[in-house]
Amino acid sequence: MAANACVFCRIIAGDEPSQTIHEDDHAIAFLNIAQVTKGHSLVVPRKHHRDLSEISPDEAAQVMRTAAHVSRQLTQALRAPGINLWHASGETAWQSVFHFHIHVVPRYTLTDLTPPWTETELPVESLAGLAEEIRSQT
Repeated sequence: MAANACVFCRIIAGDEPSQTIHEDDHAIAFLNIAQVTKGHSLVVPRKHHRDLSEISPDEAAQVMRTAAHVSRQLTQALRAPGINLWHASGETAWQSVFHFHIHVVPRYTLTDLTPPWTETELPVESLAGLAEEIRSQT
C-alpha cells in the first residue's frame, strides 16, 4: 500500500493532523477523532502492517508496550478507573482502517460502553475437539 493511501501512515509522516499523546521509536499514540469515551486513543506501529496477520510478534509486542504506557497515561490524566483495549483484524472483525492498531478506551462507568458480544458458557469437556483442531496448526 502506498503510504499516502493510509490515513495512519499520513499521521505518522506528519502529513495528516492528529493530537499525538505519545510516541517512541516503534509506535505512535494519538486521540481517535471518533471518541467512544473521553480520551479514546489509538496506538499504531510506525511501520505499515495491514493487520495482526502481517505484523511480527516482536513488533506487536512493541505496540503493546506502548499501549500499556498510554493506558497508564490515560488512567492518571483522566482519572479513568478502567481501560479497555480493542483490536480488530479483518473486515469481518470490524476493522475499518487497514493499518494494525490498538484502541485504548478509558472507562468511567459500567455502562459507558456496551459489550460487543454475548457469551454462552460451555462445559470445558465439550471444547476438547476444538482445542485439538487448533493445536494441530502449530
